[in-house]
Amino acid sequence: MPHTCFSPATFRFLRALARHNNRMWFKAHQADYEAHVREPFLQLIADLQAPIAKLSSHYRADPRKVGGSLFRVQRDTRFSHDKQPYKPWAGARMFHARRREIAAPSFYLHIAPGDCFVGAGLWHPENHTLRNIRNFMVDNPAAWKRAAHGRAFRAHYAFWGESLARAPQGFPPDHPLLEDLKRKSYAAGVGFDDALACSPKLYPFVVGHFKRLAPLVDYLCAAQNLEF
Repeated sequence: MPHTCFSPATFRFLRALARHNNRMWFKAHQADYEAHVREPFLQLIADLQAPIAKLSSHYRADPRKVGGSLFRVQRDTRFSHDKQPYKPWAGARMFHARRREIAAPSFYLHIAPGDCFVGAGLWHPENHTLRNIRNFMVDNPAAWKRAAHGRAFRAHYAFWGESLARAPQGFPPDHPLLEDLKRKSYAAGVGFDDALACSPKLYPFVVGHFKRLAPLVDYLCAAQNLEF
């Protein structure tokens, strides 16, 4: 199955969008967005349906143009000081079927000039979700160590995001998993260069990392009483 999805034209478009982030320019170049960004990404998402289903029958790689795995290029600027209307990157999440009912971890792929990465987990979850994860970690430390501190995980990944300066409220400051309990996000992954994104190696690269990250996603689902 491996074939080339993205191309140098994908990255030329995204760099140009970053320079000309306005509606007039985007409308004039929307055909380039469709041909070089959205359509290749939707094809890759469709290709990922089978391997995602093998990892979990509860996860979806949804190639619909609207409402599927691919994030919209339009930014929500209502509550942001940054009023630029478009995202100069493309991203997709392979989501849990119950994501609208409860906060669920995702598998994620990000394409941006000089900032491509693949990962999985929960990014900036709400406080009650953080507490669920922390409580579950205290109750199930051995499974957490296997999911997030095993040799395969440590060889490839580091957790992203900020941490609290001290132990979260209600948790002992001398807990052996203190550094993990202090995290504000439970997401990890690895970056890759633009050349890989434009090569047939991208598909097996993404699938391989999703497989390695599946135990983390499984654990986070369990913390939220979600099936995996």
